[in-house]
Amino acid sequence: MKRSSIRVAVVYIEGTNCEDESVACFRHLGAQAEKVHLKQLTRDAPAELRRDLADYDVLMIPGGFAAGDYVRAGTIFAARLRSRLSKDLVGFVKAGKPVFGVCNGFQVLVEAGLLPALGGVMTDEPEAVLATNDSSHYECRPSLLRMENGGSCAFTGTLERGQVVTFISAHAEGKLLFPEGREKRILKELTENDQVVFRFVDDRGKYAGYPWNPSGTTFNIAALCNRDGNVFGVQPHPERCFFRHLRPDWTRQPNGDPVYGDGKAVFESVLRYVEKRF
Repeated sequence: MKRSSIRVAVVYIEGTNCEDESVACFRHLGAQAEKVHLKQLTRDAPAELRRDLADYDVLMIPGGFAAGDYVRAGTIFAARLRSRLSKDLVGFVKAGKPVFGVCNGFQVLVEAGLLPALGGVMTDEPEAVLATNDSSHYECRPSLLRMENGGSCAFTGTLERGQVVTFISAHAEGKLLFPEGREKRILKELTENDQVVFRFVDDRGKYAGYPWNPSGTTFNIAALCNRDGNVFGVQPHPERCFFRHLRPDWTRQPNGDPVYGDGKAVFESVLRYVEKRF
């Protein structure tokens, strides 16, 4: 598939606030991207505004505070997806099409049962939760992430295993937790399945606690993918460091790409994946 033919749906509801820059990133790289309200996909919009999920090649759920994050972060958005689009979403994932969730979007994918998806494409109940940060408040800072995936993830194909990138953390509920008594088994399975994509590290590339791990997340996990690698959720924002000048220390970095920041790799990788596969 040609890059210019790739269609990306960045789906939002009330409270989402990162849809514009997410669309801009994909468009900058040559794809057709558009903001799509969830009601356009569920046919709760005028006929001329309705959209069909199957017509898109990439689905993205951006960051923000969807539905005010009432109940729990991402829960209401996830419930709406499950109640109206479960069949379409399962078909989308089974077809190998990429699904991308950032920050609040990651929380939505977990709440919807699309990640970590150890029990199927979309599990009946969440297998994990993104809980309140250990600091009990909103954390906003550049974070260092080490790429752990061995090559199965559609969103990291332009990165090398062990490479450390800078993304921007901006969340109050980023602490990934698994059911008590099953944590060790789940972590073993995630590692064996190559589903752990990024982990938080310090400035020496070592796994570390706060503030390097801004939430206290289990096993320093910052990003996961499903078994097939086409559903990906990352807590820090790659779109907020898409360009080099978005990094707070960009004037103090003498080397590297003169235009782009580390976040570009995620968007570029998934577009290359679609180009090759479809």
